[in-house]
Amino acid sequence: MEKFDGVLLGIAQECEGGVQEMLDVIFSFLARKTDFYTGGGDGAAEKLVLDKYRNHGKAAWDEQKKKKLRHEEADRKMKERREKEEKELASQSQIQEVTEEEANQIEAEEKAKKAPVKTEPVAPAASAAKDDKDKDEEEDEADKGKMKPNDRNGADLDKYNWGQTLQEVELRVPLGGAYKARDLVVSIEKKHLKVGIKGQPFIIDADFPKEVKLDESTWVLEDKKTLLLNIEKVNKMEWWNKLVESDPEINTKKVQPENSKLSDLDGETRGMVEKMMYDQRQKEMGKPTSDEQKKQDVMSQFMKSHPEMDFSKCKFN
Repeated sequence: MEKFDGVLLGIAQECEGGVQEMLDVIFSFLARKTDFYTGGGDGAAEKLVLDKYRNHGKAAWDEQKKKKLRHEEADRKMKERREKEEKELASQSQIQEVTEEEANQIEAEEKAKKAPVKTEPVAPAASAAKDDKDKDEEEDEADKGKMKPNDRNGADLDKYNWGQTLQEVELRVPLGGAYKARDLVVSIEKKHLKVGIKGQPFIIDADFPKEVKLDESTWVLEDKKTLLLNIEKVNKMEWWNKLVESDPEINTKKVQPENSKLSDLDGETRGMVEKMMYDQRQKEMGKPTSDEQKKQDVMSQFMKSHPEMDFSKCKFN
């Protein structure tokens, strides 16, 4: 079924009258070019239409309920996070009154902190730990200024919000009013996205950071007030750090993939995804990736098998 999405989406975008006009086009075609109405006997065509309507209608409502629950959960988490941040901000600005005894205790603690402390020589292990810590801090320098991903592994921006899985990107654009599909401009190209309302400046007009699949990318108008786009990635093995090039970057190291999504993948793809996630964690900790570890194991085995050889002056990458 999905292989026809590109053709049907093109028809839908040409029908300025929306779904009503599209259905009129389809049934007109069936009447003019096929024996749909007359080939199966009296009432057969109507029964077939109703059967298909009920079948796909149930699937559509089930999917709508799932999406609504996901969005409500995302909104709830966002609200909780904002309330938590507001409470923390309020608590920081509060001035607490203390007793004279508590004040003396605080003063004594401050003096103790300022007193010179005799230091012992740093052991090699402690020095190495410090070096590792410095290395981690140095690596994090590149991520400074990047946004923390939202609950959907994307970003909440002023005019829209987006989330992602390894397979696709979901974009939600609040329109600030009630509109029909014919009032909108939506253009999804392989490396470019345009979204807007006719007669107004584009809400989005920029390049994607990566290529997308046109035939499997779709959009729909929800409740006449929100535009929902599902954009299929070409490369399903990486996280996007932005929706379009004009957006601020998110820190992909803090992306939290859902375990349930991994279970939906086939064995080969799941293995590749788990390997990628493992390698990413290893890099963050300054440890070898799975490929690097494999090379080290092979070299170690070779050295054990050839004790007569001197490897002390060898450098291994």
